[in-house]
Amino acid sequence: SVEDVAAFFKTYYAPNNAVLSMVGDFKTDEVLARIEKYFGDIPAQPAPPAPDVTEPKQAAERRVSLEDPLAQLTRIDIAYKIPPGNTPDWYALEVLGHVLTGGQSSRLFQKLVREKQIVQQVNAGSMERRGPALFIATLLVSPGKDPAEVEKRFYEELERAKDEPVTDAELEKLRMLVRRSDVEQLQGTLGRARALGENAVFYNDPNVVNTSSEMINKVTKEQILKAAQTYLTQNNRTVVITVPKPRAEGDAR
Repeated sequence: SVEDVAAFFKTYYAPNNAVLSMVGDFKTDEVLARIEKYFGDIPAQPAPPAPDVTEPKQAAERRVSLEDPLAQLTRIDIAYKIPPGNTPDWYALEVLGHVLTGGQSSRLFQKLVREKQIVQQVNAGSMERRGPALFIATLLVSPGKDPAEVEKRFYEELERAKDEPVTDAELEKLRMLVRRSDVEQLQGTLGRARALGENAVFYNDPNVVNTSSEMINKVTKEQILKAAQTYLTQNNRTVVITVPKPRAEGDAR
């Protein structure tokens, strides 16, 4: 109802529940005066209740197949439940995602795209969330190739990541990528403002913008092995296979 919408707005769009980020070349006193002018008379509201974002532990693999009339190729999405962002295990799995699919020298690109030629694209990494997050791998199957073979080869590389530590060269490559990404993200005022605001909202700590790269650089080979062994398991995964929907006879689309 309209009343529901108004109540939601009053509860959550209140100044005490908001973060305002100002980034750029300005005089602080002048900006604070304008903020007070335009926002100062908006009344605070009772703090909204903290949402419960916990989830029960997944006890078995979940799997579904879908037909998509717009799909041109079969796509496989494999997701694992992992801890929230800005935690040691999350950073360890973020590093592993880069090792697996970060560029053409990565493990999965070399094995599945270049050597086996069974996928056209592959990406893997951690999604950042305040509550339970996901480690997701997405594989675009090459025409005429068997999705079951793609899955099998992917799991083989994942098992390798659980048994063999990443190499020094892989870690050094990642650290260079992180440094470059930081520069690209923070070179503009919009990127800096967004990063500060998101970290303030997510973690009540805008300074994560300055510490996240350090956390990634501190990840050890042992942390990666342990995180992979703990979370990237069969019982903790959900697999979605999306296939092109067969076209009706005479359909020229």
